[in-house]
Amino acid sequence: MTIAISNPRTKPRAGNADAVFIARSIRHSLRDGEGLLMAILLPVFMMGLFVFVFGGAMSFAGDSGYVNYIVPGIIIMCAGFGASSTATLVAGDMQSGIVDRFRTMPIRGGAVLTGHVVASVLRNLVATGVVVLVGLLAGFRPSAGLGGWLGALAIITVYILTITMLFAAVGLVAGSVEAANAYGFVLLFLPYLSSGFVPVETMPSWLEWIARYQPITPVIEAIRALLSEGDVGVNAVFAMLWCAGILAIALAWSAVMFRRKAGRR
Repeated sequence: MTIAISNPRTKPRAGNADAVFIARSIRHSLRDGEGLLMAILLPVFMMGLFVFVFGGAMSFAGDSGYVNYIVPGIIIMCAGFGASSTATLVAGDMQSGIVDRFRTMPIRGGAVLTGHVVASVLRNLVATGVVVLVGLLAGFRPSAGLGGWLGALAIITVYILTITMLFAAVGLVAGSVEAANAYGFVLLFLPYLSSGFVPVETMPSWLEWIARYQPITPVIEAIRALLSEGDVGVNAVFAMLWCAGILAIALAWSAVMFRRKAGRR
């Protein structure tokens, strides 16, 4: 009679390992009460600040109202803040040594990054829903049909995935949690240098060029056009090209840095 002996070093299916780490990251998110509270309060504070404090001074919005103009910008801004936590979480895992423990297990090394990234995307999609809800309460009145909403959701999801993967790479590069937080903070300024809150035409000529051609402006303009049934033009194409290029760089960068930092060969 032949007895089959299982090999404890046999790797489980890649999807199983990814699912385990995604569940791990989601559990950590649910246990982080302060983080969940901030994800809810941040859109409320940002919407209140721009609509009720700055909105009265913004006459360019016309009859549609300033709130209709800024909702896409606040969605992108809050997505960036939410994704930035990925950098600190990845840096924390690398610094704590738990990744070294994972290396001794028969699993795909990059599954830990997959868990952080997928959980962050899910968190930020929930935060996006909060932004839209708060915007509706503040007077946001989109005219988009189902196709417009689905198109805007697709662009938002791709952008969140892109920025989250970039923050994951930043977390791998940083030498500590504090450094990861500081490095990531630089990326959070980009929405302010875009068409998210004022038209780029109102900026000085040298700054207008930067704001017009940086990656976030076509993303915001495409979302704004889709939600208002406006002319999307080439903005959606440029938005997807920017996201695809940045995502490819972030994936390659994170793969190289993970092998270097975690000792994978």
